[in-house]
Amino acid sequence: MKITKIEESDKNNYIELLLLADEDINMIGKYLHRGEMFALDDNGLKSVCMVTQESDGVCELKNIATYEKWHGKGYGSKLLNHIFLYYKGRYSTMLVGTGDVPWIIEFYRKNGFRISHRIKNFFTDNYDHPMIEDGILLTDMVYLSKIL
Repeated sequence: MKITKIEESDKNNYIELLLLADEDINMIGKYLHRGEMFALDDNGLKSVCMVTQESDGVCELKNIATYEKWHGKGYGSKLLNHIFLYYKGRYSTMLVGTGDVPWIIEFYRKNGFRISHRIKNFFTDNYDHPMIEDGILLTDMVYLSKIL
């Protein structure tokens, strides 16, 4: 298994996988070129993530995606552990925003995040179509934070 930081010129090669976690290409475009991207390869690409700087001490995990076929195999958690170590000392806190979907919230909790706050109507205000995950209509963005 190998985790690699992706060069700026290669980020567009990973759009297909990023779209699994954020289906709006315009939203991805808002952070794709202002963040750092990492990819996990284990006999083929399994997961990618994007992290942006939000302030001097705070970074945000903007996107983490694992091909569905590889869900539950620990790849997302391994990628998170890598970026926690990578950013420790550079930032004090990592944020992540997600829809209010139980299995996703639980994934972040298992990886050390705690619920921080919500942004009401984020999905209805920022996407041009209803966002549905596992049959759940997304409305609020749930933010979680982790002390690095």
